[in-house]
Amino acid sequence: MVRVVLVHPQIPPNTGNIARTCAASSTPLHLVGPLGFEISDRYLKRAGLDYWPFVDLTYHLDWETFTTHQQNQGGRCIGFSTSGTTNYIDFAFGHKDWLLFGSETQGLPSESLDYCDCVVKIPMAQPGVRSLNLSVSTALGLFEARRQLGKLDEI
Repeated sequence: MVRVVLVHPQIPPNTGNIARTCAASSTPLHLVGPLGFEISDRYLKRAGLDYWPFVDLTYHLDWETFTTHQQNQGGRCIGFSTSGTTNYIDFAFGHKDWLLFGSETQGLPSESLDYCDCVVKIPMAQPGVRSLNLSVSTALGLFEARRQLGKLDEI
């Protein structure tokens, strides 16, 4: 099962929207601290609406805690970054992949990028636009992985 990982997210509504996407697609969501907000933040709750009971959420205090968990579970870490070398559409996703996304302001930290088995990018047609909103990028990556794995009909 593909999993979504947000490393140091900063903006509560983005995380709430991603949580809603994960709830709708039965995708586990992992948050790696430190976060730029409290889990109880009202904007986070509002963005997730009343879908929070349906979110398979795991919070990791820090990067080391996450990597220990990930290694115990197995699977590849696929980073999404503007510095990626492979178009996410051309990448072959696997059932045990962890899709890593960084903070809205900094992207994935270098230690996370170095840890990844592959770093992919979502190409921008306009060179002046460096990236999409975090919740949009996450939805694109997640649904492309699900499409490739034949999981779209399960939504």
